[in-house]
Amino acid sequence: MDETDGLPAPRRRWAMACALLGVVLAGLDSAIANIALPTIARDLGATDAATVWVVNSYQLAVTVCLLPAATLGESWGLKRVYGCGLALFTLASLACALSPTLPILVLSRLMQGVGGACMAALGGALVRAIYPQAQLGRGFAAIALAVALSAALGPTLAALILSFARWPWLFLVNVPIGLVAVPLFLSVAPRARRRFRAFDWWGALLNAAAFGLVVTGVDGLGGDARGLAGAELAAGLAFAGLLVWQQSRQPAPMLPLDLLRIRLFALSMGTSVCSYAAQILAYVSLPFLFQAVMHRSAVATGLLVTPWPLLVAVAAPVAGHLSARHPAALLGSIGLAALTCGLLLLATMPAVPADWDVAWRMGICGIGFGFYQTPNNLTLMTAGPPERSGAASGMVAVARTVGWSLGSAIVALIFGLRGSQGAGTCLYVAAGFAAVGAVVSVSRTGARPVIVA
Repeated sequence: MDETDGLPAPRRRWAMACALLGVVLAGLDSAIANIALPTIARDLGATDAATVWVVNSYQLAVTVCLLPAATLGESWGLKRVYGCGLALFTLASLACALSPTLPILVLSRLMQGVGGACMAALGGALVRAIYPQAQLGRGFAAIALAVALSAALGPTLAALILSFARWPWLFLVNVPIGLVAVPLFLSVAPRARRRFRAFDWWGALLNAAAFGLVVTGVDGLGGDARGLAGAELAAGLAFAGLLVWQQSRQPAPMLPLDLLRIRLFALSMGTSVCSYAAQILAYVSLPFLFQAVMHRSAVATGLLVTPWPLLVAVAAPVAGHLSARHPAALLGSIGLAALTCGLLLLATMPAVPADWDVAWRMGICGIGFGFYQTPNNLTLMTAGPPERSGAASGMVAVARTVGWSLGSAIVALIFGLRGSQGAGTCLYVAAGFAAVGAVVSVSRTGARPVIVA
């Protein structure tokens, strides 16, 4: 029979450990691939521009597969789809490590992204199935902690591996972890509710066109072909409009319009988009500020960025504990207000600050982001009925993707106008997004979830 309020404690720990392994594997893989690009280009005899597709193909696959993966999770079951995603990610990691040419590596990364999308889209739904209602905050805090630690440790781990091994080992290290995690997960994961329905192929194609063109358009804004990038963005937005129209005519839409009609869910999505836009604006612009303006080395830049994800890891469990007793509207607003202050403090730093002056400002940003993230994700996952957990989990990942794409587009626009000197402007814009997110968050006060028995 299905578990109606989480798993028993011993089984819960094993199931959550496997889910966290998937989060860490995907997070580390995203972070370490960037570090290895110059080495991969040299070893495979490829150009730098072509090698960038090692990263882009993964991100593109994740983006276009989020909503289809969430839909399949509700139809086929969370356990089956997440387990298949974890297995595909493991096999694709092996294929990446064994790739003799760049095209094969890019194709392997594309398949790895499909597996990563299954894990990203259904991670939140798994937490809701694994933990009892009273302990959901603890589960989402663990996810936030895993994401923050993988982001913080990724570049360091990549540098460590590359110091004594070739780049294929960056992917090969995933294989033994996956070989243990897949059978263990399939044996302990909960059997979630399923809603049998035909797969919406037209919706999947429109979804791929909309998100794919938007992501490639955003990437292109930072290059020379900005006209083409603008056309891709416009086409992506047009396909997005078609997607909404097509989905509004479906009895069980892939794009969960039913959840977006819930005021609490819609406002939480808005809060999430604003926060992730603020995050990526800062993450992309700060290295340019540290290196091009403040003349810090690449190693020093990595160390200066680290306090943000580390303090997210500290704040997330605290926020998860508090979310059981205090409304997410209040906690999210406090966190995003702190993020706003931290970003403004970074934007108004002295021309030549000491490392400590940078570190404590980054720490405030990390505390603010971590304090907001867990309560907001918990709200998104519980605003709708339990049988829509897969769709809600997919929308958590979509909000992150939309926020990052929006923030990346703004960074590309500002840098195109002002060069690396626009890093400070990016921080002011990031603070603006965080402030808007705080206002949207507090506007959720009084909004209630919709629970269907």
